[in-house]
Amino acid sequence: MGKIIMIFTGGTISMKIDEGNHSVIPALSANEIMANLFTSELYKDLEMIEFSEVPSPSITPDLMLSLSNLIKQYLTRDDVLGVVVVHGTDTLEETAFFLDVIIDSPKPIVVTGSMKSSSELGYDGINNLVSSILVAKSPKSLNKGTLVVMNDSINAASEVSKTNTLTLDTFKSMDFGPLGIVDNKEVIFYRTVNYVKKHIETDTIENAVHLLKVYSGMDSSVIKLLVNELHTKGIVLDALGRGNVPPAMLEGIDLALAKKIPVVICSRCPSGRVLDTYGYIGGGKDLTKRGCILAPNLNGHKARIKLMIALSKKPTFNELRMLFE
Repeated sequence: MGKIIMIFTGGTISMKIDEGNHSVIPALSANEIMANLFTSELYKDLEMIEFSEVPSPSITPDLMLSLSNLIKQYLTRDDVLGVVVVHGTDTLEETAFFLDVIIDSPKPIVVTGSMKSSSELGYDGINNLVSSILVAKSPKSLNKGTLVVMNDSINAASEVSKTNTLTLDTFKSMDFGPLGIVDNKEVIFYRTVNYVKKHIETDTIENAVHLLKVYSGMDSSVIKLLVNELHTKGIVLDALGRGNVPPAMLEGIDLALAKKIPVVICSRCPSGRVLDTYGYIGGGKDLTKRGCILAPNLNGHKARIKLMIALSKKPTFNELRMLFE
């Protein structure tokens, strides 16, 4: 039997309630979390790595890059079947998508965590760990990219989003549904991934990429600040509806494009793809004619991750457009 590498980064799964200030804080080591599995038949094939002990808001793209390099090393080993990354849930989908874009391996990478701390009733951490190990061990998980396993549901990193601040079933693929489930220790896949994976091999990322949420009456002031003062290298817009913006933003968008700064269009809607349907000023068709790039089924934070990775390769406009569209 091959090994599963368990990489712990921190998050709610490693936390307890501090009775002094009545808040949830980091408390458990990887060994303490895994103590519940010591008697399980799963445990003998596990190898644990303590990558970090931080809540997920502290996970940066630079840490994601370091994590991806570590995972690549382990996946080259013949005795390794796959990797499970234990992560806080706030930025879990970003890390999972980062790994999906940057790592090209048939072996499964599974990202999991916990919505409840170990002090709370209904602590879901151990069940999520067991399900993730089973998915990582399953031959059915080969060639499916990075997977997110929470609440016995298997989702693709490219499709899944955290949809609720509290519920155990928060991680959902809103447009397509889950890839499969874990039921009575059986890994069951119902479908394949809809997203066409475009792997980008790189050792660096471009950090100067910014994400803006578009709102009614928004103007060009923030974009101009990013371009003129903060020297942004890329902008992602969580646009309205199908991928539209208020006309007052166009001056800033044109300024960015004139300076060869890519502007990628997503939608602030929780589901549905962007498309250049509307030809009015500020509509999607107007934006693509100006030189904006659509990211059809990616939300803004995933599109930002992809743009950060892609810009490290210094792509042409057409190469960048093909990576997204």
